[in-house]
Amino acid sequence: MGKYDKDVKKLLEFIGGRNNIKAVSHCMTRMRFVLFDDKKANIDKIETLSSAKGTFTQGGQFQVIIGNDVQKFYNDFVAISGIEGVSKEQVKNNAQDNQNKLQRLMGNLGEIFAPLIPALICGGLILGFRNIIGEIAFFNNGTQTLADISQFWQGLYNFLWLIGEAVFHLLPVGIVWSITKKMGTTQILGIVLGLTLVSPQLLNGFEVASTATKDIPVWDFGFTQIQMIGYQGQVIAAMMAGFVLVYLEKFFRKITPEVISMIIVPFCSLLPAVIIAHTIVGPIGWMIGNWIADVVYGGLTSSFGILFAACFGLIYAPIVMTGLHHMTNAIDTTLSNMFGGTILWPMIALSNIAQGSSVLAMSILQKKNKKAQQINIPACISCYLGVTEPALFGVNLKYGFPLICGMIGSAIAAVISVGFGVQAFSIGVGGLPGIISIKSQYWLVFLGAMAVAVIVPFVLTYFIGKNKLTNKELGILGETIKDKAFISPMTGKLLKIEDIEDQVFASKTMGDGFAIELTEGLVRAPINGEIIMTFPTKHAYGLKGNDGTELLIHIGMDTVELQGKGFESFVQVGDQIKQGDKLVNVDIEYIKEHGKTLVSPVVFTSGQSVINLKAGELVKVMEENIIEVGK
Repeated sequence: MGKYDKDVKKLLEFIGGRNNIKAVSHCMTRMRFVLFDDKKANIDKIETLSSAKGTFTQGGQFQVIIGNDVQKFYNDFVAISGIEGVSKEQVKNNAQDNQNKLQRLMGNLGEIFAPLIPALICGGLILGFRNIIGEIAFFNNGTQTLADISQFWQGLYNFLWLIGEAVFHLLPVGIVWSITKKMGTTQILGIVLGLTLVSPQLLNGFEVASTATKDIPVWDFGFTQIQMIGYQGQVIAAMMAGFVLVYLEKFFRKITPEVISMIIVPFCSLLPAVIIAHTIVGPIGWMIGNWIADVVYGGLTSSFGILFAACFGLIYAPIVMTGLHHMTNAIDTTLSNMFGGTILWPMIALSNIAQGSSVLAMSILQKKNKKAQQINIPACISCYLGVTEPALFGVNLKYGFPLICGMIGSAIAAVISVGFGVQAFSIGVGGLPGIISIKSQYWLVFLGAMAVAVIVPFVLTYFIGKNKLTNKELGILGETIKDKAFISPMTGKLLKIEDIEDQVFASKTMGDGFAIELTEGLVRAPINGEIIMTFPTKHAYGLKGNDGTELLIHIGMDTVELQGKGFESFVQVGDQIKQGDKLVNVDIEYIKEHGKTLVSPVVFTSGQSVINLKAGELVKVMEENIIEVGK
């Protein structure tokens, strides 16, 4: 018997059964499902499972957060369900059926850049370290760098450029390889094409702007000439060249007999792809990349830059949830190559920090909620280190207000960053360590922006959460209500909820509670709080206490049929109430004359359990200590 057999069986039921599962796989922390009908998945019930730490849908996949034990859970799931698992790639392919064309396009672009991100982050950190070593004059009254006074550090400074050059100058090789890998064509051909874009035979792309046209080398074919220009650091041009190769290979593979395909397909694909890359798509891609970079850079440095920054900082987190954020990698890289730095990436790092700070506040608020902490703490750490998905989907989006608080903090921090012209060498770790990738002259400003990204979301989330989160969400259900004595809302005979005739209430489907068989007509507020629901028929009222407790007071059974006759209501939705305030006056005789019972349930809809202290006894309105509320 597996460790998670019980939860697996329930998950299989709650997700819509075996027949609703098109494909299943897992990653480091999550079960990944492709469902025939997402609506059949009962999210509320799934999240009650002890092993499930949250759910979200992304990229056509329904994902259940399990944690570090996901491999064991997955094995038990496969054994019990009888569904053979597939690879993550197959799951992604199946999930495309649940996506529109734009989502598929963005998903494909994201998967192209995803394998490159570790290298880009590493390269950004390398540039940051080189900046500290060889660009900042710490010594001799600000006249010498560490590399200037130490041969070791000078050697390290030069050595690290070996990696920096490989990442940023030779980036087209990685881009074209990733495209061929994603599209299922021959990867080595992609590598070769990428190498032809950055060959040392060509004029380095970074030197083109400073080279006179007459000095640019050319291939001379007699009837025409082609400039020998490299595409070092070019993103759009490399992507366009990669797709040309992919579609050429697919075309020739389709029309070429299998017996000669090994010879014909590579030759007929690679040769024209290289020619087209250097004559058509390369120059066009260069122009497009420059245009995008100019627009973004111009927008951020214009008089409207602060407005753009505020909007970008506000919406970046929602953009991440759609998968569209992968496009910023291409823009950041192009900005870095064209202008020697990027204004865009610091805002991304600040957005990650802001969302992590919202989770940090939730972690403190929910310190007594063990289940919530299982996802809050890892999500906060990963967010501060640049990986936001666990925080966004597992915490902030789930509750709503932490996401908005993080967006507000991000927007303010972005305005500060752009307002002072903060630049990064390139993309790096998109969280707290991101300062390493920031140009040293902007460190103090960026630290200030980071402080805003930490403090503003934390404070907003904390104070909003204190009022908004229920006791159940806070994890304090086990604490008996003290010093705020729950008072009886009615006069009459106290009954156990399970002893009343109405099975909906008796089964505790709506929550635990008690009932009172009315002997007097006045109903008063049992707690301090707010009226959150009233029925037009005046027979039922929803209350939310200042401590998050939620109650439903239902007067009589089937009294909804009286259409409000026999009830005099004193409150409406939104009213603030105190213990003892009048809610409604009930004409007991009128209720009896129309054949309705006066048994009135009081249900804790926020999940508390109730110990009935005076069952069977007559209790008076506003009497204390009739029940005890706890787990």
